[in-house]
Amino acid sequence: MLPIPEFEIRRAGVADVAKLVEVLARAFDDDPMPSFLFRGEKRRRRGLRRFFFVQLRHMYLSDGEVWTTTDTAGAALWAPPNKPRSGLRDLVHFVPLLADLAGLGRRAGDAMHLLQLVDLARPREAHWYLATLGTDPDRQGQGVGSALLRKVLERADLEGLPAYLESSKERNLAFYGRHGFEVTGEIHTPGGGPTLWLMWRECRPASR
Repeated sequence: MLPIPEFEIRRAGVADVAKLVEVLARAFDDDPMPSFLFRGEKRRRRGLRRFFFVQLRHMYLSDGEVWTTTDTAGAALWAPPNKPRSGLRDLVHFVPLLADLAGLGRRAGDAMHLLQLVDLARPREAHWYLATLGTDPDRQGQGVGSALLRKVLERADLEGLPAYLESSKERNLAFYGRHGFEVTGEIHTPGGGPTLWLMWRECRPASR
């Protein structure tokens, strides 16, 4: 059996934003959700870059936690238990995305409805929330995503806190399952779009 690669995980900073925007845009280029929201390759890739720039620069570097590797091969964007949920301040930053969503026509309303469903489904008890996890396609399958996950999951266990995420890729469910997440529900996107799987992980206290 091949040894599990070790990666040096570090906090990302403002200087990493441009590189991580491109890495995450490539990582999510084949994801069912952006393919539904942004019709056409050009619109999708532009929309992904704008979305991840807002997530990184205005939401998770400021009052969340962003972790990457020394060579920025991927990123994990986490909201700690004390981070306020997204509000009007955050939505304002997404206004430039409206031009890309405009191609949806009436489905733009479905996209907004989906955001409401996601927020309503998110548990109210204190937890670590994984907003985004992505690895550059050239580095997938090398353990980067697992290393990024472990960095915060180990901390969550020490704090006695659960973790939560939504996945729009069915093939990723087994990956998250190996890290202790279990499917607790599904959201079916209005307008016939893809399914979102809701996943919860109870803390795993260290053995004494």
